[in-house]
Amino acid sequence: MSSPERPQLNRRTVFAGAGTVGALAAAATLLPAARTDTAAVPAADAGQAGQDHGRYQETAHVRQYYQTAKL
Repeated sequence: MSSPERPQLNRRTVFAGAGTVGALAAAATLLPAARTDTAAVPAADAGQAGQDHGRYQETAHVRQYYQTAKL
């Protein structure tokens, strides 16, 4: 009985596998963060719907900043 031969791993295969694993790890890290960010946006907008429609409002805090930023 002859033993089955195992395929030889070459550098190209190893580096391609390492690159794939790295890309998958990066995607796995970013996807849960993106999912929580998009889920939080509708909840935050629901309270302000109809008030300012996302437009710029000059508040006392903004006026104070512009006063201190003048040269």
